[in-house]
Order: sequence, then structure tokens, then C-alpha cells
Amino acid sequence: MKILPFAVLATTCLPMMPINTFAVETSATSALSQLFSRGDEYANVKISPTGKYLSAITSVEGKNVLIVLDAQTKKLLNAIRFPSNAQVGTYEWANSERIVLAKEYLKGWSDVPQYYGELMAVNADGSRPKYLFGYNSGEQQTGSNLRKNTAINATAFILDPLPDDERYMLVNALPWTGAPDLSETRQDVYRVDLFSGVRKRITGSPIGRARFMTDHDGEVRFVAGEDSKNITKVFYRKDSEWINTDKLNLGLSDFTPISFADNKNSIYAAGRVGTETLGVYRINLETGEKAEIIQDEVVDPSNFWINGTNKQLYAIEFENGYPSYAFVDNNDNHAKLLKDLIAAVPGHQVRIVSETRDAEKLVVVAFNDRNPGDYYIFDTKKLKLEYLAAAKKWLDPEQMAEVKPISFTSRDGKTINGYLTLPFGKEAKNLPLVVNPHGGPHGIRDWWGFDPQNQLLAQNGMAVLQVNFRGSGGYGQSFEQAGYQKWGSDIQHDIIDATQYVIDQGLADKERVCIAGGSFGGYSALQSAILAPDMFKCAVGFAGVYDLELMFDEGDVARTRSGTSYLKDVLGQDKATLKAMSPSENVAKLKANLLLVHGGEDERAPIEQLESLEKGLKAHNYPYQKLVMDNEGHGFYNDEHRAKYYEQMLSFLKTNLKL
Repeated sequence: MKILPFAVLATTCLPMMPINTFAVETSATSALSQLFSRGDEYANVKISPTGKYLSAITSVEGKNVLIVLDAQTKKLLNAIRFPSNAQVGTYEWANSERIVLAKEYLKGWSDVPQYYGELMAVNADGSRPKYLFGYNSGEQQTGSNLRKNTAINATAFILDPLPDDERYMLVNALPWTGAPDLSETRQDVYRVDLFSGVRKRITGSPIGRARFMTDHDGEVRFVAGEDSKNITKVFYRKDSEWINTDKLNLGLSDFTPISFADNKNSIYAAGRVGTETLGVYRINLETGEKAEIIQDEVVDPSNFWINGTNKQLYAIEFENGYPSYAFVDNNDNHAKLLKDLIAAVPGHQVRIVSETRDAEKLVVVAFNDRNPGDYYIFDTKKLKLEYLAAAKKWLDPEQMAEVKPISFTSRDGKTINGYLTLPFGKEAKNLPLVVNPHGGPHGIRDWWGFDPQNQLLAQNGMAVLQVNFRGSGGYGQSFEQAGYQKWGSDIQHDIIDATQYVIDQGLADKERVCIAGGSFGGYSALQSAILAPDMFKCAVGFAGVYDLELMFDEGDVARTRSGTSYLKDVLGQDKATLKAMSPSENVAKLKANLLLVHGGEDERAPIEQLESLEKGLKAHNYPYQKLVMDNEGHGFYNDEHRAKYYEQMLSFLKTNLKL
């Protein structure tokens, strides 16, 4: 099979919506900050089950709107929006004509949209709008009047749109029980009529924080969840009863069903033996027999590819440096299509994000380290790619920076991986360097790809270093657990060693190094600057945790038993150690210039974290700059706020790096 060369046809691009245009200001720094802070122009692009319509989320006057187009002509048919402070959230094509979408709200006290569990349905042309699930909000419009349905105090999520069923869909609902811990709340699954909203309870979960999986026929067959001690348990459904998979004696931890195989009694699942990386297995639910399909020695799988037609796993993606693919079944038609798509857009990762029921038309997004994403329609019969739109058309991939994987050996002999973003058009020698540690720290890792903040810094001549330090997710359980109770020591040593490695390679100028991170990365920015005060000229802490003892008293993690259990595991409870690892208690060791940025409504790292650090700084008369956005949470959702942060951060870094 060969893919024909694809043409970029201006007449087939998605239409422009009347959004606020970007005005270039006199300050080059401000202009660049605004360019890189803008969200995607189009997101969540999908095709309807019969291929008649295309849909996408775009922004109009600061709120998300769902647009529906004729798939052939690309003519705009309908724009679905909510009045007042409500906007469109996630959505799915539930049948050939009907869309189900989540309704969320922009609140004055938070710039992050709030979701209260409401689901709406409407036809592609705007007809037959219906309030399907949730409490009676009092607002009854989505372009036209929305008729109310019987209220239910629960947060609803689309489980399975059942695209082959023109009448019904499956919804899982989290009841509002008032329980302080989600591990104590059991979810229910309902079959919901797409037109009347009438619902019937199908089953309930035997464990909290439930994640359900349906089989080829839309039957609810699996559920996974966590108890109050953060222990994951998985159940499968047989004869309307939930059976704990422990009875299968699989000998696997982190057991996660991926998809059913070619019959109802066989599944593909991920799991690990001991503390190894995750492997993928085929498992017989009747006998408990398992056969390993694949396991990478270094990294866990990063993505599982499911055939949208038969709901079966056909490919597995790994990312140890650059992404790579392994195919479960080379004869699967989707496997063949994916291989051809990868060949058609060289140097890019490819995602099949939506497809018709017969898989004749696919919506594909292609992206890489310099390209935030281009959307295409792939005609699998004509073997032709048709360009639709760019996620951020105002950014030229040819002018963006390259991101290169790196690997080095830490001071205690561990192999540590990371990524280095190198400015476009500049020699990779003695560059000013910004170290950008990721958040988490556990379960999270950095990936090869497009990062707006790092690209902004590279546009201004800076190299950017990202480190998958011990404790990061994706490199096996033993690597992740190696960071437990080592937040302020071994993890930071990996970051410092990575910085020294880049300097030793002649890539970075040791006299021009700063560190800037968000969340745990904000903690690392301060803590690394404390442990290596002569290495970093400046540090930027964004939404950081600075007082580890305070984590047990303030913030959403400490509000639940499972969260407290997690903190005990990863931080320990020795007060002397927690103080030694807290930047707020070690200000006297700092030499770096500081910029501290925080959201006033941050619930993960509440404002008390910043206040604790400020108390220590003021006690030592230590100077610092500060930016607080009262309406923002753990990360800046609002484009304008993000632009303001980028502008101040960029100016701060350029001053300290002598640019």
C-alpha cells in the first residue's frame, strides 16, 4: 500500500470563526509572549460516524464553542454555544446526527472551567436540543432552548457513545454523597436515551474512583479503581456480578485492562512483574492464562492504539527519547493505515483522533517537537490526505527549535534521560541555559514534543533542559520509587547533574544558567538553587510547593485519606527531614535571584505555600519578585494571564542571563 502525496488545499481548510485577533504590541517581548501563550485555534476535531459532518472546538470571545461543518464543502452549518458564563467542554458523536456535550462554567473566582456533571444532546443542525443528565441548572439553551430533564445530583461522564446505537449511550455518574474521599464513593453506569434523557441504571462500581471499560458490544465488563490506601483493584463482570481479578492469579501489579481481544473472554492488559516496566499481555479470563505481547526494558508504554471499528488493541507506542511503535497485529487494517500515515508525514508523531463507523475516513493529527499540530482527513479508500487546519497557524514550524533526547549517568550510577531544546539558527555552543524540571514528581515525565514555554525561551536564544529524574513516571516502578522521600536530595542531584552534563558537553555557558519550573518543578527550582547555589544565577518558581510539612495541612491532596496516605509514602513523616527539604526553611543558602508566581485559587499548592516561603525570605531580607493572579489555580488557564506571566518571566530571565 502506498499513500499518495497529499496536497494542502486552501479551499478545504476549516473556516475562520470571529475570534479576538492578536495585536502586535510595541514590545517584542510582549508580542512573543502573546503568540506563545495563545491556546489552539482548533481542538478536539472529530468526524461523525457516517462521515457527513466535521466538528471542532474553537474559542469565541474567550469561551469554547463547538462548530459543525459539512464534511464535503467545509461549510459552517452550526455553532453550539451556551449563554452567560457557560461553555462547551468535552463532546462525542453519539450517533450519525447527534452530539452529546458537557457543559462547564467560567467562574469569577477561578479561571479554570468548573464542571458540575451536566450533559446535553443536540443534533448537528441545532435541532432537538435536550438536557440529558445533571442537576437542573436553570439555563436552558444551546443556541436554542434546552428542555430540562429530571434532576440528579451526580457528576456525569460519557462512558461509551455506542455509535452503532442510534438511540442510546452509556454514562457513568459520580453521586454527590458528600464523602470527603472519592475512594468512598461508588459510581453508577446508566443507559441514557439520547432524545428523551430517560435513563436506566445498568450497574454500579464495587470500588471508588471507578474507571469502566466496555466490550465490543457496549457491555460494561471491567472496572478499576483505588481504595483509601491508593491500592488499585480491578474487577471483571460475569453474569451481572463483579469478580476481583485477584482470583485469576495473574501475578501482575498495576494491572490495567486495555481492550478486549477477538472474543469476550480474552483481553489485552498492561501489568508489571515486580518493579519492572509495564508489559502488555493477552489474558484468558476463563483460565487466567497470560501471554506476554511486548515489554520494553527501559520505558512503560506511552500510548495504546485501539481500532475504532472492532475496539481491539493493534499498536503500542513507546517513548525512550524519540517515539517508536510496536504492532500487536501487523495484519490489522488500522496497523497498516498507521504505518502508512507515519511514512506520509515523516518526522512527526501521528494520532488517529476520530474515524467513521466504517473507517473509510479518519481525522488525523500530526505533530512533533517544532509543530504543535496539523489536522488532516485521511480517505482510506482513495489513500489521500486532505489538510484541514493547524492548531496554531501563527507559529511557523520551520522557525521553531529542535528538541533532542539526551542521556547521562548520575553521580550514583543511574542512567537519567531528558531533552534539550536548542535555539533555531544558533550554534549549539556556550548557550544561555534554562533548566525546566517537570511537575509531579511521581507518575509524570517529560516527552519529546512541542512545548510553548520552552519554544518561547528558545526564540530568545536560550537552550532549555528537561530532566526525567528518578521519581519520574514511565521508567518502571523501581525508578519511580527511587524518588520516594528523596524530593529534596536525590531528585535534585539528578537535575543538578544533568545541568553539569550539558555544561561539560560545551553546550551551555556555566556563567549563564537559570532554573524555572511549575508545581513540583517550582519546588525544584528553589531546592536545586539551594543545593547548588553557585550553579544558578536565577530561579523561577511557578505554583510551587515550598513547605513540605504544610502539604499535610493545606491543599487538596491532604483532604482525603488516600491523599494523606500518598504523602506519607512519598515524603515520609520525619519532621527534621521535611524541614531540611523545604525551601522555606533554607533561604539562607540561596544566592539566586528569584521570581515567584502563584495563583490565588491554587488548591494543589495553595497560596499558603508561597506565603511560607515569603516569610522565610523576609526574615533574611532576601529580595525577590512576585506575580500573583488571584483568579487562577494550579497553572494559568487564561491566555492573557499566561501571556503576562511569560512576559515577566522572559524579561527576568533575559536580565539574569545577560541577553
